[in-house]
Amino acid sequence: MSLPLIAGGVTIGCRQDMQDQPKYIPLRSDNFFADGRSARPVPEGTVARGLLRADKVFYTGKMGNDFIDRIPFPVNRDVLLRGQDRFNVYCSPCHGRLGNGLGMIVRRGLKRPPSYHIDRLRQVPLGYFYDVITNGFGAMPDYAMQIAPRDRWSVAAYIRVLQYSQNASINDVPAEMRGELPSQNAPAAEGPKK
Repeated sequence: MSLPLIAGGVTIGCRQDMQDQPKYIPLRSDNFFADGRSARPVPEGTVARGLLRADKVFYTGKMGNDFIDRIPFPVNRDVLLRGQDRFNVYCSPCHGRLGNGLGMIVRRGLKRPPSYHIDRLRQVPLGYFYDVITNGFGAMPDYAMQIAPRDRWSVAAYIRVLQYSQNASINDVPAEMRGELPSQNAPAAEGPKK
């Protein structure tokens, strides 16, 4: 009987749950460092993990001062589908699902943004769209916090696809793929009319 009591008494002192350990409590004073702070200042030039923007072209859409006219990674169906998804979430409320500037905000009386199908926007390099998504332009706010850099490029690629789709003829489609096109009588992609 006394052995279990002794063993139990010894183990009571072992159960600290890491409460009593030497540590620095954030933003509390401490006398270990000369400045009395436990939190150390960040060294100058430190870049947070995941925020190193070493590839300037990828993160700005520019080579020097000129916009680039290519996506800086391979574009495939998945990239375009991601671009379509992000476009439909963030861009279509103003620009419309066809990129014609007839989004739901226009139907509610707000100013119409330019159509992506005007000559000026059909001629701009893809880096321009990336830059506008990143920094905003005119009445359009920036979407840098909402849309990740790779997704911005996907949206730019999708905008170019919209431009091609709205200005294409049947002869632009390879003969073997024409059967996959919807019929001319298919409903518009803008949604139901009221």
